[in-house]
This record gives sequence, C-alpha cells and structure tokens, in this order.
Amino acid sequence: MSFHEVRFPADLSFGSVGGPERRTDVVTLTSGHEERNTPWADSRRRYDAGLGLRSLDDIESLIAFFEARRGQLFGFRWKDWADFKSCRPSRKTGPNDQVIARGDGQTRAFQLVKNYRSGSASYQRPITKPVAGTITAAVQDVEMREGVHFEIDLATGIITFEEPPLADVEISAGFEFDVPVRFDTDRITVSVASFQAGQVPDVPVVEVRV
Repeated sequence: MSFHEVRFPADLSFGSVGGPERRTDVVTLTSGHEERNTPWADSRRRYDAGLGLRSLDDIESLIAFFEARRGQLFGFRWKDWADFKSCRPSRKTGPNDQVIARGDGQTRAFQLVKNYRSGSASYQRPITKPVAGTITAAVQDVEMREGVHFEIDLATGIITFEEPPLADVEISAGFEFDVPVRFDTDRITVSVASFQAGQVPDVPVVEVRV
C-alpha cells in the first residue's frame, strides 16, 4: 500500500469532527427478533478536516499537504485529538498502560494494542502508527529501555525485545499513536472570504488498513 510516514498538521486537525465506525448487518426475522453480524473485526475511523474560517496560510498548508499526497493516492498519519494515547487524555503515558501480550519464552516480537473495555465486554485495537519518542514498555512490571531491551518499528507498531520474555509473564506498553488515513476525496473546494481568510467546508478523511 502507498503510504507516506508524515502527519497531517496537528494544528489543522484540532477541532475536526469524527470517530470510529462499525459495519453491522441486521436481519429482522419474521418473529420480530433480530440477527446481527459484522464482517469487520476492527472498527474504521472517519474524520472531517473541514477547517471552517481560517487564515489563508492555513489553507495553503492544507492544499500543499493534499497535493503532496496526490489526493487519495497516498495515505498519511492523522492525530485523533480525542484518542491518541495509551492512557486517558489527562494522564501521562507509562509502561504499564496497556497489556499487549503474555510471553511464551520464544516470541520476541509483539504488536502494540490498545484495549477498550466497558463492563464485561472489550475490544483490542491494533496500534500500527506509534509516535517516535513516546514508547515505553515493561515486562512483569519491570521497565525496559528502548534501544537496549527492545526496538520499535514506527511503521507497523511491532515491538521486538532483545530476549524473548519468559512464559506467562505480562508484557505492557505505553505510547502515543496516530491513525493511518487517506483523503476520501480527490477535490478540495476553497472559498476566499476576504484578503486574509478563507473557508474549506468539507475535507473527508478515512482510516486505511496497514
């Protein structure tokens, strides 16, 4: 897949509208009961980066980013201001934020994940675009050091330990992350309201699988 490891300007994405989307097939039976299934194992996020009234410099930055991605052709990183940490937004990330796996004594590489829980139900989301310099990890509550005990692939979110963690020990991590997305349009429409400001009413962005 064509992907550029560059983030959409975070100051422009601040204030955007969007969030997770699910696909559910609902069949109503003759009895009135329903059968519900989903073809998607993971949710997909959509955003609208419409800028509203902004400076012409902001709009120029948006157009430059759009042109460099060739519209929908190349994916890029997106900061979801509502969900970009392994912990609550008000907290600082730490190595015990998310349990990502348990060791088996042989495996060295593990996918970063974020767990979402409500009551007895939960969902484990793969994290494929961690942010450089924010990743910490621990094995059985003992903090590991990046570059010494583990390496992280920023393009895939796979953490690889120098030594395989022992069987049944808990592996955890903390991090900030981006969402892999692409523009969901091949056209940007700009309205210039004055010599100093303009408006871009609709810039749809959709998550891509990587």
